Amino acid sequence: MTTDTTATDAIWVRIDGNTAIIKMNNPPANTWTAASLQALKAKVLELNDNKDIYALVITGQGEKFFSAGADLNLFADGDKGNAATMAKHFGEAFETLSAFRGVSIAAINGYAMGGGLEVALACDIRIAEAHAQMALPEATVGLLPCAGGTQNLTALVGEGWAKRMILCGERIDAAKAEKIGLVEEVVEQGQALDAALALATKVAKQSPSSVAVCKTLIQAGRTMPRKQALPLERELFVGLFDTQDQAEGVNAFLEKRKPNWKNA
Repeated sequence: MTTDTTATDAIWVRIDGNTAIIKMNNPPANTWTAASLQALKAKVLELNDNKDIYALVITGQGEKFFSAGADLNLFADGDKGNAATMAKHFGEAFETLSAFRGVSIAAINGYAMGGGLEVALACDIRIAEAHAQMALPEATVGLLPCAGGTQNLTALVGEGWAKRMILCGERIDAAKAEKIGLVEEVVEQGQALDAALALATKVAKQSPSSVAVCKTLIQAGRTMPRKQALPLERELFVGLFDTQDQAEGVNAFLEKRKPNWKNA
């Protein structure tokens, strides 16, 4: 069953089965505003509370831009108060996206620049169309990527490529992005959303309770020492036996039937 909802004019949301599709819609370049960032945060929190949603796909309206990031007109007056407010909105929105309990997939259907790339970096998985271009060019205009870019990009591609992209302002194409580990898959133009939805369908076959815990453990590895992460892994494994999904998953396998997940 497919239903449609609208968060704001700039953020469109469609629910298709167990997957939520979020579309950035602020032509011509799908730039971010305070309102759209707040709407994204609110929508992700709402989806997080919806136990029927297992995956989230975010993409851009149109064929040229995924998102060009922030509208630089917002920072032209040099107002530090405004800068602090926008930085707060960017951080809260993208950190909320990173913390989404299910699987988040960015379908990069065109240019992903600055805050447009940072929203993709906040996702778990990135699929890019062959014509896509990606960059974090903030230092070119006297700014810096303040929505997780310096941290998330480095975690994905290592210091060397993070420094090339951020310190040298290097723009990369989809093929290079796949080679360095910035995106997990490259598809033909117009195919990113379909590929992301196909991957989301695979997510729905997994126990949502298990997925949430596994994601927590994987992301904990960015900051938690291994000697702490390994005991936590065992602790959370045992904790799954308090869920309905654990018993359902094991018994469905033994009975050779499809599991009926409860996300509980």
